Amino acid sequence: MTTDTTTKPEVPGANIPYQRFLDCVHCGLCTSSCPTYVETGDENDSPRGRIHLMRAVVDERLPLTDKVRHHLDLCLDCRSCETSCPSGVQYGRLLEPFKVDMHRISTASEKRDHSVSPPKPDWFHRWILHGLFPYRNRMSWALKPARILQRLKIDRLLETTRLTKLLPARLQRMHRQLPALKPSSTPLPQHVSAIGKHQATVGLFVGCVADAMLRHIHWATIRVLQQNGCDVVIPQQQGCCGAIHYHSGAAEPAAKLMEQNVAAFEISTLDAVIVNVAGCGAMLKDYNPIAEEISSPIQGNMEGFVNATRDVNEFLADLPIQAPTGRIDATVVYQDACHLQHAQRVKQQPRQLLNMIPGLKLIDCDESELCCGAAGSYNLTQPEMSDRLGNRKLDHLLASQPDIIASANAGCSLQLQALLKERGLNIPVVHPIELLDVSYQKQNWHTVLS
Repeated sequence: MTTDTTTKPEVPGANIPYQRFLDCVHCGLCTSSCPTYVETGDENDSPRGRIHLMRAVVDERLPLTDKVRHHLDLCLDCRSCETSCPSGVQYGRLLEPFKVDMHRISTASEKRDHSVSPPKPDWFHRWILHGLFPYRNRMSWALKPARILQRLKIDRLLETTRLTKLLPARLQRMHRQLPALKPSSTPLPQHVSAIGKHQATVGLFVGCVADAMLRHIHWATIRVLQQNGCDVVIPQQQGCCGAIHYHSGAAEPAAKLMEQNVAAFEISTLDAVIVNVAGCGAMLKDYNPIAEEISSPIQGNMEGFVNATRDVNEFLADLPIQAPTGRIDATVVYQDACHLQHAQRVKQQPRQLLNMIPGLKLIDCDESELCCGAAGSYNLTQPEMSDRLGNRKLDHLLASQPDIIASANAGCSLQLQALLKERGLNIPVVHPIELLDVSYQKQNWHTVLS
């Protein structure tokens, strides 16, 4: 008698509480707010369609084929469906752990199966997404040659002669997303004192790509917080929020970064942990459910850390804020970052702050609920859909003929700047906190922001 020693393959999503799938009643009210469904009209590219696919895989009614993976990978994880869902479906708490499971199971399967050659390593994820982006010091060093090329205008020569076309496709995308880099700014201090009456002591989360590429926004944030009576502490031990790893399914390195950040901030001494990047803020606020999903207990006061985390717009709007007095005579169109308006439910606060600036005319754009196509690393891994959504968003933003575009997320800003550059338009894309800073400093916005 022979014994069958074949082991049954693991099922992605099997550990997700099944009721979360059942919460979706397939009413379809989410479809009009889903960027990919609006573009493709394919039910499999809608939130309810993807939930149906994941549930079918969990029920073992459908194999996890490349086609199924494609529909799931095409999701931006913008969470727009959550704000439009009357049933309160936790879509992010379905898709994200499902993708972590897909990554974990496929990796384990490759290690077990010695009968086939191992797949070709994904150099982009290994060396760029996971090996470079999450480390601000590495990013700073990597950007030094780019700063030199831009200063000498060699980058324009490379583009004009089309030599950039010799780069691999994803590196071409990275070059395209690179903004006009400001000169390397002074390293952030560990502590900055409040100006005037003390209102709060806050920690500033600086992240990775944002600090290396857009540190001037951190400085603007510090100055605005100071102006409103805040002592600002910048722990040097903090790291990437972990979103780059987690959203690509790499749970273990994400957990290490989560633990590093929780340990870095002395929550007992802080009134808040301030974040000025919407994607990072959404990740930090989700540390509790993420730790449960990846079965990785995080050492330290994670509950206190999560409860203290606030987007800078959210935090300032709750303060007795000092009225900015410097005029900005400009039309500003505000672009809602998905991970601010949908994941964090922070929508009115940036508008409230911008409307305080004398002379500023604030405009909203059509389809403000739809993603611009940046979505973290999505614009590098799904370039075709990213461009479709980015140009759709930009058309709406430009309809109001703005002088300035304001966005509270680094990824959105880089995406929009790249598309504006392609169209030959020189419209600054700035963080709302930069406009507040210009007003407090009574500077000329043309000089500072252009």
